[in-house]
Amino acid sequence: MSKGYAAVSENQDPERAARRERRKQARLRGIDRTIPSPCISVCQLDDASGLCIGCLRNVDEIRDWPILSAEEKQSVLAEIESRK
Repeated sequence: MSKGYAAVSENQDPERAARRERRKQARLRGIDRTIPSPCISVCQLDDASGLCIGCLRNVDEIRDWPILSAEEKQSVLAEIESRK
């Protein structure tokens, strides 16, 4: 039975493969919990900007937050500030 979409292999999508590798590395080094998420529980993506109207992160930043290093999280927080 078809799911209505074509599966894209990681060979065809290097960004997906890179994200998978980052998640794998994050599991190996442990999860950084020193920097809290900027989520304010107003979770809705704006169609025009592609950003959450609550925390101003894009879907990749939201998804990857748990596996980002402290330095990467600081970078995302700086990017959020520049979006304000």
